[in-house]
Amino acid sequence: MRSYNHIAIEPKWQKKWGEDRLYETPGAVSGKENYYLLTEFSYPSGTLHVGHWYAFAVPDILARKKRMEGYNVLYPVGFDALGLPAENAAIKRGIDPRQWTYGNIAHMREQLRSMGNSFDWSREVVTADPEYYRWTQWLFLKLFGAGLAERKKAPVNWCPSCETGLANEQVLKQQRTANDGQLITVSVCERCETPVEQRELEQWFLKITKYADRLLDDLAGLDWPEEIKEAQRNWIGRSEGVVIKFEIRSTKSETNSKSEIQNSKHAPVTSYQLPVPSVEVFTTRPDTLFGATYLVLAPEHAFISEIKDQKSKLQFQIQNGEEVEAYIERARNKTELERVVERGEKTGVELKGITAVNPANGEEIPVWISDYVLAHYGTGAIMGVPGHDERDFAFARLHDLPIKMVVCPHYPTPTCPVLDHAYTGEGHLVGSGEFDELPSGEARRAITKHVGGTMTATYRLHDWLISRQRYWGCPIPIVYNPEGKAHPVPEEHLPWLLPDDVTDFTPKGTSPLGTSQELVARTERIFGKGWRPEIDTLDAFVDSSWYFLRYLDPHNDREFASRDEQALWMPVDRYSGGAEHTTMHVLYSRFFYKAMHDLGLVASREARGGSDPPQQPRRVRPSLATSEPYAVRMNRGLVLGTDGRKMSKRWGNVIDPDAEVARVGADAVRMYLAFIGPYNEAGHYPWQTGGLIGMRRFLEKVWKLKSKIKNQKSKLQLKSENVRQLIHKTIRKVGDDIEAFKFNTALSALMILVNAFEKEEEVGREHYETLLVLLAPFAPHLAEELWESMDQRGSIHSEPWPTYDRQLLGVEQRIVVQVDGKVRATFESVEDLDEAAIVARAQVLPALEKYLAGRKIRRTIYISGRLLNIVLE
Repeated sequence: MRSYNHIAIEPKWQKKWGEDRLYETPGAVSGKENYYLLTEFSYPSGTLHVGHWYAFAVPDILARKKRMEGYNVLYPVGFDALGLPAENAAIKRGIDPRQWTYGNIAHMREQLRSMGNSFDWSREVVTADPEYYRWTQWLFLKLFGAGLAERKKAPVNWCPSCETGLANEQVLKQQRTANDGQLITVSVCERCETPVEQRELEQWFLKITKYADRLLDDLAGLDWPEEIKEAQRNWIGRSEGVVIKFEIRSTKSETNSKSEIQNSKHAPVTSYQLPVPSVEVFTTRPDTLFGATYLVLAPEHAFISEIKDQKSKLQFQIQNGEEVEAYIERARNKTELERVVERGEKTGVELKGITAVNPANGEEIPVWISDYVLAHYGTGAIMGVPGHDERDFAFARLHDLPIKMVVCPHYPTPTCPVLDHAYTGEGHLVGSGEFDELPSGEARRAITKHVGGTMTATYRLHDWLISRQRYWGCPIPIVYNPEGKAHPVPEEHLPWLLPDDVTDFTPKGTSPLGTSQELVARTERIFGKGWRPEIDTLDAFVDSSWYFLRYLDPHNDREFASRDEQALWMPVDRYSGGAEHTTMHVLYSRFFYKAMHDLGLVASREARGGSDPPQQPRRVRPSLATSEPYAVRMNRGLVLGTDGRKMSKRWGNVIDPDAEVARVGADAVRMYLAFIGPYNEAGHYPWQTGGLIGMRRFLEKVWKLKSKIKNQKSKLQLKSENVRQLIHKTIRKVGDDIEAFKFNTALSALMILVNAFEKEEEVGREHYETLLVLLAPFAPHLAEELWESMDQRGSIHSEPWPTYDRQLLGVEQRIVVQVDGKVRATFESVEDLDEAAIVARAQVLPALEKYLAGRKIRRTIYISGRLLNIVLE
């Protein structure tokens, strides 16, 4: 028998599959249910590394298995081609971003094909194609017409390196060492890791905040991993609470007129006027209102702006205006994340000359400004309750402000002294007048009513900043009349093309589109003299917020996707992607889809239950039953370099998949990536060459097993009844684990079966073929070659998935595994395995790896068929 030669085999079958159009997916097939498997499409900023393979080649295992089960599977491919990474790379090389991007796409297509994936290339989308971004612009204008897109002036995160504004979701926290050697938390651009600044700019926003409640509440009905849903809940950050008004008073006994203050030689250098008689405060704990000993405003609070208004009537006087102004300027240069998590002291300045009145007890309390209060969160003002809030406690200690404890954890008690830290829990009220002894929950309602508070909710989520001051993006289809009013570009002029006469793409703080003479001429030709185009481009996340719909109908030039096609495929059955996109792309696309749903632009299949293949075709029809785009979202792990760091050219630790494919073959690379850990968990897996070689050796074992088929026409010739049983156990195990994205344990089961076959004198043809069918999703090239060598007609990937006989599964036991007395894992086993075999099985369980690493086993305790306890030294 000839040797296993991947260099000859893999290109042969990739070409054959393409010629046969094996993976092109029709909209519907009689007798088959549609199944939509989606992965986040790739960004062509350079060549692929093995992290890209991990993203695309491993989910392909499920796509192939689903086809063999009788589903009509859509597994599409495309390129998220606009945005900063490609543009920055092109600028670095001194070439046009379009040339750089499309050159990369051509190369990446070949790399992706080398994986042997079952992509439907006939549905490819590229977001930089005018045929695609025409519909991005069309959808933007629909949102604009619905009042969900607006241009407004607001403080934004500004990256001085990328020279563009960033949405909050594109700013990361990063630990860095300060000049004094201490670790500090800074806010950096997620693309280039440059510290970001705050700037007041007029920008375009999408009103995602209008959907905050639905984005939050609809998570409850999704069959998603809880950690993904929790990440979205935390980012949206809804807080239920109360708005309470605090009256503002002057500390002067009389009110001076503006002219008197201005003419007085004792007047401060900077004198502000304060016309607002009250400030609204948001709190989630109105039960602590009697413990409020000061009021804090955000430096950007509208109250402060009113003070500066020279046209307002003079009611109050701020005596330390210069100090206040200087503090506001310092706060302006900090990012939100720096203000919220900054180490060290909570800075602030008292607004001398005014006080606030605590509405619960009538006490006058000082008013401060501090940058740990954010203008956009709640009302931009908080009541300082140092006895029951850690930040307030630190602030009060620093500035020598009173601390009162008004919620006591112990009841009844004659006194409840202030501790050396804030008490943030529930309890009974003390020092709260008529509300003493009430439990916290009851007191919240009673005090809110007593002071006339209003129940409300606040959110961490901001409106989505979508303006980018860069060239390589989708042009915003807006023009301005001579008076500066924004007008949509009419549909007949879409796509509103990205001009090609721009020559300098270097970021300068304003969009390079402003240098395009063609764009200006086009605008004036269509709309008239004095009209000007919008020169910002859209955030690339807008392009990727609907791409999964374009896959359904990629060649439609009349609409972005027909409702009939949407009704056949939506929602996506399973979506796999990176954990870093949970609070960016996934959140954005959920909002986008909900808005499209409300505008009547999308349709979906009826709700489906169960995971078994259909016995007959399911009737589907257009429906608006769901406003969620993804039935299931899974986050994958991250493949690290051999040095344990994230793969990056910056660190010089990128693994070139082309070199590995040439050395051991695409099938071995696919299987290694499937084996490194559970794919449905956000783990981190360093690349290990030894593991890759191990996969190659396993495939060679499968190849050599063919020589054990002595009688090509005979059926099973196994001597061992355990091996006969193992075949059916393997069928069930591999099938179940692929569905659960536990590809690593599915491969373990196949390895056990191959080892059992190796111990047999001969292997029945039928069971060798079963092994090949089970292996086909993992090693599609090798399985196809061996299938052909068995004189089989047709592709192995069109074979039905094997079924198992429950009567042959034998008696099963679920073994509970403890480490030092604590349950850490479970696994199934046949009852006749001895203790040594059970211990050996347990030691290779992925769930035990972190507990056993570097530790020696002192002894084991085994209760037959039930429990194994591993005691470590």
